[in-house]
Amino acid sequence: MGKISIIAPVYKTEKQLRKCLDSLVNQTVKNIEIIVINDGTPDNSESIVNEYIAKYGQMIRYYKKENEGIAKTRNLGIEKASSEYILFVDTDDYIETNLVEELLPYVDMDIDMIKFKFTRVDEKGNKILKSEGPVFDVTTGEEAFNKLYCTDVVLDSPCLYLMKKTLFTENGFYFKRTYHEDFGLIPLVILKAKSFVSTDKYLYYYVQADNDSITRTSNYSRVVKKMEDALGHYDDAMVEIGRMDVNEWTKENARIYYTNAIILKLKTLQDKERKIFIKEIKRRKMFKNIKVRSFKQLIKRILLNVNINLYLKLQHSEE
Repeated sequence: MGKISIIAPVYKTEKQLRKCLDSLVNQTVKNIEIIVINDGTPDNSESIVNEYIAKYGQMIRYYKKENEGIAKTRNLGIEKASSEYILFVDTDDYIETNLVEELLPYVDMDIDMIKFKFTRVDEKGNKILKSEGPVFDVTTGEEAFNKLYCTDVVLDSPCLYLMKKTLFTENGFYFKRTYHEDFGLIPLVILKAKSFVSTDKYLYYYVQADNDSITRTSNYSRVVKKMEDALGHYDDAMVEIGRMDVNEWTKENARIYYTNAIILKLKTLQDKERKIFIKEIKRRKMFKNIKVRSFKQLIKRILLNVNINLYLKLQHSEE
């Protein structure tokens, strides 16, 4: 098998599935492994997958299981991958057909993590926006995190990295919980990488659609559950960061990243639930993680201690 395994979870994505699978099987580099995992999808996705298996069976490995969510589905993909590198693709999105070819030079350099960029498109493929973020040559994962954590618009999506499988298996890393599994894990994976490069290549297409796919929903009960899961990921991350062999400045930055992410998620909550989660944030003494390194950060630190709602309004005005 080749050096790269593409992991593609399937759940309620029949509308975009063919476009996604086309982008995988038509890669300009053919020596790849495509792992398609049916997460108990109730729609017509399986029959579509079977069409591709019939035509491209030499490239596709197919697994079917009961519905357990994206985290466990991705974990199964990692377990089944036989290649040195893994790439995650959500099947309501798609990738450039030359993605593997574009990234192979970095694979040949034995880089642990290779970051690329995405373009947000509508369901017809019309471009909505192109992602921003720093571009830099080979460095350590620790240095990469310090460059990315406050400047990259999408740090935690596993779909924007080509990664060595050993980053997961040798560090005991796996996706947890139902929601925000990427937020909980990918920053830690970055910190463990011995080598990292951030490219200027736009290779992933994120399809903005109003549907009930793996990660996109407007159901408020799920919004609350997402906040609960985010707090759980925060707790786990604080333990993991505390025992990592990185310098204290990096640990501070990681704590800032997780704390800011949690606080900003309060904007998704209604007043009743927001008050409950503010108590949880205060109980964890998260505000101590916000380091004062400028006058602007001092003002934010004061606002956090006085009135979180005012802090959120300030953040919203800066967006």
